[in-house]
Amino acid sequence: MIPAELLRQSRVENVAQSLREDVGDGDITAMLIPAEKQSTGRVITREPATIAGREWVDEVFRQVDPRVTLSWAVNDGERATANQELFRMDGPARSLLTAERAALNWLQTLSGVATTCSEYAEQVAHTNVRLLDTRKTLPGLRLALKYAVTCGGCHNHRIGLWDAFLIKENHISACGSIAKAIEEARRIAPGKPVEVETENLEELDQALSAGADIIMLDEFSLEDMRTAVKTTAGKARLEASGGINADTLVPIAETGVDYISIGALTKDVKAIDLSMRLD
Repeated sequence: MIPAELLRQSRVENVAQSLREDVGDGDITAMLIPAEKQSTGRVITREPATIAGREWVDEVFRQVDPRVTLSWAVNDGERATANQELFRMDGPARSLLTAERAALNWLQTLSGVATTCSEYAEQVAHTNVRLLDTRKTLPGLRLALKYAVTCGGCHNHRIGLWDAFLIKENHISACGSIAKAIEEARRIAPGKPVEVETENLEELDQALSAGADIIMLDEFSLEDMRTAVKTTAGKARLEASGGINADTLVPIAETGVDYISIGALTKDVKAIDLSMRLD
C-alpha cells in the first residue's frame, strides 16, 4: 500500500513537471483567445477503458487555474465504454486549452495501465492468485503507475528498495548463501518482509529452511511450480516470475502459487485514446 501523503506529494510534483515541460513560460496559442472568454467542454474515451488518474487531472487544472471546475461521470477503477463522457469542465477558455494535453496525458497513461491490469486480473479471477507489479516502471512515475495498477484490480509489490527485501542471485553470491543472506536481512531490518529469488527446487528447499517469508520461483516449469506448492504447504508464500504474459498467465495461476509478478503491467504502457471537445 502506498502511503497517502507520499502519493499526494508525488502527484503534485509529477503534475508540476508535466506542466513545466508543456507550458514553459506561457501558452502562446491560447493567447489568441480573449482572456475573458468562458467555455465548457468534455472529455470522452474513444475506446473501452478502466479509468485511473482522476486526481492527477484535478491537480493539472488546479495548478493551471483554480477557477476551472470539473464534474466527473466516472470514478477511478470503473469501466468506461467507447465514446463515454468521463468528465466535463467549465472555466476560462485559455485555461481549459492550456491544461488539456497534460491532463489527458495523465489520464490516458494511468487508464492504460489500469485497463491492462483489469484484463489480466479477469483472466485469473477463478483462482486465488494475486497479480503483482514490479519496479519496472517509467522513471519518475513509479507511484502514479503503481496506483493505477490497483485501480485495475492488481496489487503492488514493494514500492522500492527500502520497504522490503528481495534477495536475488547476486545478493546470494555476495553473501555466501541463501541462509546467510536471510540471516543478515533479519539483523538489518527486523520486521521487513524477506523474499528470496530461487531458480530450482534445491534453492527452494534452502529458502524454506532459512525461513524466507516469500519465495520467488524464477522461470520455473509448470511441473516444478506444482511441486513447489506441495513442498511449501503454506510455510512460505510463493511468487511466480519471469517473462509471464497473457498467454502463460492462466496455467501458472492454476498451479496454486500465491502471487504472479508481471513487469509488463507498468513497463509496456499502451495509452487509452481520449478526446477533449469544447462546447
